[in-house]
This record gives sequence, C-alpha cells and structure tokens, in this order.
Amino acid sequence: MNRYWSSVVHRLTPYVPGEQPKQTDLVKLNTNENPYAPSPRALAAMAQEAKESLRLYPDPNADRLKQALATCYRVRPDQVFVGNGSDEVLAHTFLGLLRHEQPLLFPDISYSFYPVYCGLYEIDYRQVALSERFEIDPRDYTRPNGGIIFPNPNAPTGRVLPLAAIRTILDANPDSVVVVDEAYIDFGGESAIPLVADYPNLLVIQTLSKSRSLAGLRVGYAIGDSGLIEALERVKNSFNSYPLDRFAIAGAVAAIEDRDHFEQTCQRIIRTREQLARRLSELGFEVLPSAANFLFVHHPGRDAAEISGLLREQSIIVRHFRQPRIEQFLRITIGTDEQSERLCQALEQILK
Repeated sequence: MNRYWSSVVHRLTPYVPGEQPKQTDLVKLNTNENPYAPSPRALAAMAQEAKESLRLYPDPNADRLKQALATCYRVRPDQVFVGNGSDEVLAHTFLGLLRHEQPLLFPDISYSFYPVYCGLYEIDYRQVALSERFEIDPRDYTRPNGGIIFPNPNAPTGRVLPLAAIRTILDANPDSVVVVDEAYIDFGGESAIPLVADYPNLLVIQTLSKSRSLAGLRVGYAIGDSGLIEALERVKNSFNSYPLDRFAIAGAVAAIEDRDHFEQTCQRIIRTREQLARRLSELGFEVLPSAANFLFVHHPGRDAAEISGLLREQSIIVRHFRQPRIEQFLRITIGTDEQSERLCQALEQILK
C-alpha cells in the first residue's frame, strides 16, 4: 500500500483482463477474440487515414460514425453515443446513469467489470442469483433499485434472454435505467435496440470488438433515448473530449457499412460453435446453450482447473474462473475449425 494513494484507490479491487500471452504458437481460446480478419473495407479505410491529417485532432463528436450507426439501426444520430471501447461506454454509464441512492442490480454470475465500476464510482449494488441453469429470471428484478444492468447473451455463461423477458424487466422498472450489454448479441441473440422506441429508460451497449473483429481498435457505442445519450455526452466531455482517433472512426464506419463481411463472419463462428458443442458433448462435457462466440462447459468427472492446466501444457489456453458456482466450468472461445479440432484432440487425450 502506498501512503500517497487516495482512499478510493485503497478500496479498489481492479478488473483482471483475460491473459494475453506473448507466445505466438498458442491456440488462444480465452478472451473471445474473433478468429477472422476485419472487413477489408475497414482495413483500407484505416490505411487511407495514415496521412498528413494525423497532425489534427479527430472529430470530437465522431459524427460520421454516429450517422453510420444510426442508419444501421434505424435510429437518430442523437440516440447514439460512441466511446473508446464498450468498457469506456460502460464506465460513463455507471457514473452518469447508474449512481443513485438505491442499489444497482446485476446477476451474480456476469461480467466481472460491473462490481469494479461500482467500487470506482462508489455505487451500492446487489447481485441477483441466476437460476440453477444459469438463467436470468425477470421476476428477480422487481425489487427497489437504482438501475439494472446485465449482458445479453450473459457472460461468461452465453445464455440469452428473449426480448419478451427484457420487456418484462422494463415494464416493471419504469423509473430505473435498464442497461442491456450486448457485446455478443450478433452470434445468435435478438438485439433490444428496437425496444428503445418504446422505453425511454433503456440503454443498449454494443462493441465492434467481437463480431466485427476490431478488438484492437477499441470502439464501443450505446443506443438509447436522447436524454440518456445526453447524460453520457456530458460525462464524456468532462473526461476525454476526443475518445476516438481518426483510425478508429474511419475503420468503424467502414466495418459497419460492410454488412456482407459481418454476416459471413458471424455465420462461420455460429457453425463452428454448434459443431464444437456437439463434439464436447460426445466427450462427456455438459455444454450450456450459447448465443455467444464462446461455450461454457464442465466435465462431471474431471476438475476444471486440472483440464485447463493440461490444455496449457499443449499450448491451448481457455478461461477458468475461480469463482463460486462456476469454479468447475471452462469458457472456451470459438476459434477456427482447425483450432477446434486441435482442442478436441487434446481433450480426448486428457480424458483418457
């Protein structure tokens, strides 16, 4: 502990990101990165930006990107907020929309950054237990609260909540902001963005990191009522008025507009996910239904930490959470068909 730290820093328990090893010969299935290249149009747009204009600041409002997103999702530009990755968008959301006297509600098994933001911004919160099958029950979110947030599909479970259930939560909480974190929605779920027209308290957050293969670019966005977006803009302009650089804006616009590449990539991952789920089931794993680009699995006869360690010995990395209720589960990112085959061959050897 450092005596120069503020009291807030002393109390923080920082988020621990997924491991990013330096080796290049690994089958890296631990951080839910897309195994396929970004849109060629996005790469060309970014290359075009590498010119003399880099000496100038980017557009602080990223109007081109907001317009592209508005066109894509059939909303108005004033209903769109963009930031430096969805984590920054989430951070502004916690401070600008979820810091109230009543506690914030989110699932007990969920994105582990949520309690970190609560610690950073001194937000009281309650974790709501998922069902035995790791599902969100909308009836559990009818208690008094200062806001609600959950990923859909949930992470790390991969389970998806249908729009009817989200409507139930929204109808029960007209005086609270409900945030749906849709980082993985493009791999099999139905986005809640169309509900924004009916619910002024709904904010939907997405990212270009997963389905559009741009994790290294750091672009996230939120769509909601213009009043919610104004709150995020006020926080952003009090923190960093230029969160997206020229490369990010150009690449993101092109990626959003290249619908064919986006859909083809998502379908490839969905096909591989379903094939891998079948293979793992044949190997004796219980595989939770997933609408994300990962599977959440456990083997009733083998310890998850042991399996993770033995896979690592074969240069295959998956994610193991040492957390109550899920310490016997592994989260496996969907890679290429070749990576899935190598994973299955390694598991066959381990399970023998």
